Amino acid sequence: MLNRFRSKRVDADWLHTNFPCMMACPAHTNAGRYVSLIAEGRFEEAYRIARDPNPLASICGRVCAHPCETACRRGEIDKPISIRALKRFLTERHGPESRRPLNLKPSGIEAVPYRIAIVGAGPVGLSAAHDLALMGYRVTLFEASPVAGGMLYLGVPEYRLPRDVVESQVREILETGDIELKLNCAAGRDFTVSQLREQGYDAVLLAVGAHRSRDLSIPGVDLDGVHKGIDFLLNVNLGYKFTIGKRVIVIGGGNVAMDVARSAAREVLKQQGPDDEVSTDNIHAVATHEMVDISLSALRMGAREVDIVCLEPRYDMPAALEEIEEAETEGILMRAGYGPKRILGSNGKVVGLECLQTKSVFDADRRFNPTFHANSETQFDCDTVILAIGQAPNLDFLKPEDGVQITPRGLIQANRESLMTSQPGVFAGGDCVFGPRLIIDSVADGKRAAIGIDEYLRGHKHRDPIIEVEVLDRHRMIENFIDIARQPVPMLPLDRRTGVTEVEVGYDEQSAMLEAQRCLKCWINTVFEGNAADGSECILCGGCVDVCPEQCIQLVSLDRISFEPDVLQTLSEDPAAFDVELTDIAPAELGSITGSAMIKDETRCIRCGLCALRCPAGTISMEAYEAVPAELSGLIPVSAIGPSAARRG
Repeated sequence: MLNRFRSKRVDADWLHTNFPCMMACPAHTNAGRYVSLIAEGRFEEAYRIARDPNPLASICGRVCAHPCETACRRGEIDKPISIRALKRFLTERHGPESRRPLNLKPSGIEAVPYRIAIVGAGPVGLSAAHDLALMGYRVTLFEASPVAGGMLYLGVPEYRLPRDVVESQVREILETGDIELKLNCAAGRDFTVSQLREQGYDAVLLAVGAHRSRDLSIPGVDLDGVHKGIDFLLNVNLGYKFTIGKRVIVIGGGNVAMDVARSAAREVLKQQGPDDEVSTDNIHAVATHEMVDISLSALRMGAREVDIVCLEPRYDMPAALEEIEEAETEGILMRAGYGPKRILGSNGKVVGLECLQTKSVFDADRRFNPTFHANSETQFDCDTVILAIGQAPNLDFLKPEDGVQITPRGLIQANRESLMTSQPGVFAGGDCVFGPRLIIDSVADGKRAAIGIDEYLRGHKHRDPIIEVEVLDRHRMIENFIDIARQPVPMLPLDRRTGVTEVEVGYDEQSAMLEAQRCLKCWINTVFEGNAADGSECILCGGCVDVCPEQCIQLVSLDRISFEPDVLQTLSEDPAAFDVELTDIAPAELGSITGSAMIKDETRCIRCGLCALRCPAGTISMEAYEAVPAELSGLIPVSAIGPSAARRG
């Protein structure tokens, strides 16, 4: 049983520290809630929570870099919850790519008399279009490529993100409301930003991403056989013929480098002769079957050996650890700790790469400033070099009359809150504003831009979310949940990782539920709130201290606690906010009176609920907190309990 009450005041900072997974997610997806529902077998409810803030949930379930997992408190005990894989488990059952997708389109969307142009149908543009359509706007998406999805389609290899998943997600977004998609429409070639405004669009969102590869200024970059990583991926993913050699070196250490290297090892161009035989030493770095692309029906390139050369040592490479490990599993060789000095050539073609051993990557101020050991030249033989050293936006389409300012870094200047540029009514978000970031960052930017556009056009502010509080009756965790080991995500066997076949298989129902049962339910908190009126004041029996399995509760005499001046000042400025902690005690008395205090280490609490069950006075309760959009709740006036005014009671 549970009871919901409305008078709770919750401090936003305290609440956020107790929602580490949700607060680490740029879109603020309530991972703990949907993971807990998976543990109970309530998959449809779980999907709705996972999908509600994230219109690209099916895509993120496969390729998100999952900052939520990095922040997961379970990782401090053993290993974090496999949140991304659990999201994929849900979307495969109820997402647009599933056999029985849920219809999440709300009925009765009230149209508003404004038209919005979005330049770029990548994750930022799609996310913004989705939210703007739900608000009732007419949206037109302009995409320069022949397909929607941006780098989701053009940059992420199909073995990681199947094209039918991207297409189904795009289709679902386009069906959200009044959204028109115009493909093969490039800014600068087919229209300008100022022309869009002249055509009657009330606001414009620039979401053009970062599709230009950065250059590397070393001798030999103009040799035949040197390619840029983004160009390589764009051509491969659009089905164009892109010839590479048999020994490939990828320069870079980020996720793009991982994608380039693993793609080079997969793609096959069928030829004749003995040279086509695959080396058994590199069987997992070479594909063994032809790929057929529906639109082009082209055979692709092949590589027998793929190495990655990067400045950083193996343990400090910027790519996600799982990406590095998967690349190594498939046979990619890591040449970590080397900096390219020059590309070697013969008769105008690449024959090798000369490198120096890295001494340091950053200087004393943590600025990128590589240094190298003298006389440490090392040569690696190759016939193809692919540069994967970063991306930058192509902003050549912006004209002076557009009024959009560019930063010294070559990015669009935009307000960090509203995402409006220097030109009123023109907004920008994603990689073209912040530089290359995570997919989920782009999703969040799209949502933020949608709010900024809505506030600009309708002249009102969106209210902060409402904090809803539930008091749980006799809360208990699943038995032995702390002993459950992280469930490995099933992967395709190495001998079947060919062509575009998806590598990750995903959880089945049993594994997903078991993995979800490991969740600490950080959105549930132990709260000490006794009062004299109902006889629930703490009697200092120490029962909670004795029963706590993590020893995160202590009963301490006041003379052992130091109250710093800034703490006393905070307590004095808003005494009502601390009336539970300081019942009948003035802040000025702290440090001079005798008595005891109950101290709880929130970071060690596993939400087992034993202290609440043990408390004979009913002082301790287990309470669940949830942030709900103000327009969906209506239970509590925002002025009374919004995060900006809230404090823990």
